[in-house]
Amino acid sequence: MERLIEKHHQIIRDTPDNFIRSFIGSIHWAERLIGIKGAKGVGKTTLLLQHIKNNLHNEKAIYLTLDDPFFYGNKVSDTVEAFIKKGFTHFFLDEVHKYAGWSGEIKNLHDTYRKINIVFTGSSVLHLIEGAADLSRRAMVYDLPGLSFREYLEFTTGNSFPSFSLEEILTGHEQIAQEITKKIHPYEFFSDYLQKGYYPFFIETPKTYNFRVEAAINQSLESDLPLIKNITPDIVIKLKQILGVIAQSAPFKPNIQKISERVGVSRNSLVIYIRYLEEAKIIKQLYTDVLGIGSLQKPQKIYFENPNLIYSLSSLSSQIGTVRETFVLNQLVKSNVVTYPKRGDFYVNEKFTFEVGGQNKSKEQISGIENSFIISDNLEIGFGEKIPIWLMGFLY
Repeated sequence: MERLIEKHHQIIRDTPDNFIRSFIGSIHWAERLIGIKGAKGVGKTTLLLQHIKNNLHNEKAIYLTLDDPFFYGNKVSDTVEAFIKKGFTHFFLDEVHKYAGWSGEIKNLHDTYRKINIVFTGSSVLHLIEGAADLSRRAMVYDLPGLSFREYLEFTTGNSFPSFSLEEILTGHEQIAQEITKKIHPYEFFSDYLQKGYYPFFIETPKTYNFRVEAAINQSLESDLPLIKNITPDIVIKLKQILGVIAQSAPFKPNIQKISERVGVSRNSLVIYIRYLEEAKIIKQLYTDVLGIGSLQKPQKIYFENPNLIYSLSSLSSQIGTVRETFVLNQLVKSNVVTYPKRGDFYVNEKFTFEVGGQNKSKEQISGIENSFIISDNLEIGFGEKIPIWLMGFLY
């Protein structure tokens, strides 16, 4: 235990806190059981450590990463109980998906000890219902995305900017853009963000950013998915083949039959494997209606989850239209429901239609559609129903 405490203090001491994401303030830390999910590399561990460092000075708190060799021969529940006897009350359990039986032990600790707080983190693929240990009704769960363009600007410029709801942007984008552009010119930073700004590790290793993105994706495919989904190495190979097909042409309307024949899997298996890639936050599927979301229906379109993946994993970075659409979709889905429209690029919250394009994009394709908007690149301040694309990066 002494080694775990020593390691905790060293990690907390070395945790940088010069940039703290606003997401940290949206978590109700007083809850007895909190889960934080997210893709590899979005900053879950840093979020935990910054909270401990800045808010739990006088609390008995311990940070434990469950892939620590200590837990090869020691149970998490026994370890936590030993700390409880020493007066510890706050437990931060990182990478829980790397520890077999994690949900059952956390459930039992939560149900037995009423005066402790547990925060756990895990892969975006993590499911809170594992056998008899159902945490879905016990835990307050948060999904941590990568950096928004707003957050990226805060770090790179040192300025502080508020976020806005979609409705606030649609109705007041001209005034919002005018206020922001008094401080900075967004297009000085927008291209860099699209290439290397979504994952916070750009702060530490900007020169090896693309390699780190590739490593994060490989770890998700080769480690996290097999652990959580109990899939075999041959399925991992199939997942990489499917990702290879997507990397050649995303966004695209998938021909499920042709892809299944090319990869050598059944249609139903292909749909399931594509869902695995989506749960791992590598791709995003777009359906014609909200009923398709979460089902095994065929998607109408498949995108990369964020534009940085285009630059790291595919040869499509020269296709600026692809990058634009991917950025808009990525920023929208954090707090909005997005489906595929009959006309235009995105149908949002069953009310708004968006067409994404360059500065000279007209409303010809969405003319006559109520509540329709152009999301335009190379436009610093918009007008009427034409909104600058960078402003979509201020939704969170």
